[in-house]
Amino acid sequence: MSFDFDAVVVGAGAVGLACGRALSTRGLSVLVLEAEGHIGQGVSSRNSEVIHGGLYYPTGSLKARLCVTGRRALYAFLESRKVDHWKCGKLVVATEAGEVERLEAIFRQAAANDVEKMERLTGAQALALEPGLKVHAALLSPESGVFDSHGYMLALQGEIEDAGGSVVVGTPFERAEALAGGGFSVTAGGEGGATLTCRLLVTAPGLQAQAVAARIDGFPAARIPRGHFGKGIYFRLTGPAPFNRLVYPLPIPGALGTHYRKDLGGQGVFGPDLAFVDTEDYSVDPDKRDAFVRYIARFWPGVEAERLTPDYAGIRPKLHGPGEPQPDFQLRAAADHGIEGLVALFGIESPGLTSSLAIGEAVADLLDA
Repeated sequence: MSFDFDAVVVGAGAVGLACGRALSTRGLSVLVLEAEGHIGQGVSSRNSEVIHGGLYYPTGSLKARLCVTGRRALYAFLESRKVDHWKCGKLVVATEAGEVERLEAIFRQAAANDVEKMERLTGAQALALEPGLKVHAALLSPESGVFDSHGYMLALQGEIEDAGGSVVVGTPFERAEALAGGGFSVTAGGEGGATLTCRLLVTAPGLQAQAVAARIDGFPAARIPRGHFGKGIYFRLTGPAPFNRLVYPLPIPGALGTHYRKDLGGQGVFGPDLAFVDTEDYSVDPDKRDAFVRYIARFWPGVEAERLTPDYAGIRPKLHGPGEPQPDFQLRAAADHGIEGLVALFGIESPGLTSSLAIGEAVADLLDA
């Protein structure tokens, strides 16, 4: 049977584009469908643009493995494609003696995850690197950094198109059904809507992962994990940036917590916090500034409230609700849902951006592409 495309990918964020690139580089004809008018308008453009080291994630988890592998591949990709990035390093700080035991547990986890060049620092050593911190002890992750996520996604799109594939925006996925002889019929909407066929199907639509899976005929409802929206807001610092390196306090339940970064434009940014919400609301409540100031003052006593201005918000596609343990990435193939040629991605939040190239390769491997 002949198909219009070897593979269709739903979602043109960083992960969907990385899946499309991985399949394209293996010689497949690829179509990426994106509901929004531009690539990367969802989770991929509303985050910290941090390149994560891979410190925190449970040994052997997809997050641990794909973050470390993806980070190494990401730096090489950014360098070769001249995408702006900065390997600034990260300090994870214990602000008092009672936090040192947790800091040491993170160091052991980083070692188990094969994270390179990690260092334990005394408070004095951390202060020598970043004066102004309140710090009792710290970990230094020199392989962490920041990058231009949109430039990265444009480079991924370019590679797909250079290989003969297409990335089509303003074209939402409507439904799919498996064909009797293998492959899929996929219906897309929008101005250029059409029904087409493909041999392989990948769904990577971020916040819409559950809704998209429910529109695939025969996808068992019991195999669609419940999704939650984890909203985080950011405040930008006016005036000089206080630190060059990323600064992270110890993680909070369900997330890494409100942290600091100096962005590629040289400005300081703090966030995100975490609040579970029911809708895609990207408003930023300026009244949260006082809570941000109290949190930031734990590791930067010199913070001044009047220098913090509301910036932007992001929503993470979480698979856990308040008080529940944070689960792993889910890359669900036929062994899970019973539909040959389909890989459905769920819960691709942090460190999904860092892991994206490795996720793409893992998806291609699952499809035996």
